[in-house]
Amino acid sequence: MPPASESTTPLPVRHLSDVDPQPADQKWLVESLWFNAGVGILGGGPKLGKTFLAAELSVAVASGCPALGHFASHNPGPVLFFGAEDSPPALRNRFEGLLAAKDLRAADLPLYLIDVPVMRLDRGPDLERLRAALAQLRPRLLVLDPFVRVAAIDENSAAEVSAVLASLRALQRDYHLAVLVVHHTRKSPAAHPAQALRGSSDFAAWSDSNLCLSRYGKQLTLFVEHRSAPAPDPLTLSLATEPAPHLVIADGAHDSEPHQDHADLLLHTQLLDQLRCAAQPVPTVRLRDQLGRRKADVIHALDQLRLHGHVRRTSSGWIVSDTGP
Repeated sequence: MPPASESTTPLPVRHLSDVDPQPADQKWLVESLWFNAGVGILGGGPKLGKTFLAAELSVAVASGCPALGHFASHNPGPVLFFGAEDSPPALRNRFEGLLAAKDLRAADLPLYLIDVPVMRLDRGPDLERLRAALAQLRPRLLVLDPFVRVAAIDENSAAEVSAVLASLRALQRDYHLAVLVVHHTRKSPAAHPAQALRGSSDFAAWSDSNLCLSRYGKQLTLFVEHRSAPAPDPLTLSLATEPAPHLVIADGAHDSEPHQDHADLLLHTQLLDQLRCAAQPVPTVRLRDQLGRRKADVIHALDQLRLHGHVRRTSSGWIVSDTGP
């Protein structure tokens, strides 16, 4: 083995005992939903309220008010938000509605919008301009909505996706901020919410926290997962319309239905998603094969969904019920 060059400088190392542990009160940016200085994905299908939820978390961080009226916001501070699919006036209206529901004023909060029509983080100049903005503002949270509008890459290429995500991880570490990326999920369900994210599996592997919105009947279900903390139970959300559209935790959403743990609710949601994507009735055996679940579990879940009007069985298989709740 050739000797190391005399000019080679060793990488810096520290003994584990010399590293200060993270204080418990600095673990969360938003209690149970997002880590302090953590990166992750907010995923979901089209028109499920992803931007509403991203705005909800942004207002919680900027104001210190609980997210969804329930999850405490720790260490509040500035938020930098890039909404690529809405103009600044449209985003202003969206945020104003949310703020009105919380009796807050935009002028009183450190909420900032990236004011450019296009930003591509796979381009060096755009990434450097974002770095300069972060250095100037020092936000607690950066929101990028959605990923497809901030990187002109092949989402299925692990190499291309990982390069952009590595750049975002570098931003998180250099500026000690949380990064939330809004991303779409596939049309077909997966065995786990994070696996439903469209494109490369690097999206799920990169995240410290993942939020995934899915539709269950006419309710929205929010699944949460963390790299290094237990996940809370799935949340049932609804879109309130007064005084302006905003997401809320649904009151008694499943009071009429039997108690479901995380796995049960996930299977129910996957079955509904699978049936909505189907052009014709789907037999039980095919649903079992598509989801990779035990036939007995699928039959039980379908019976529960049928009991509560979500699905019905035809001579050819299962379909979503038009008379469901």
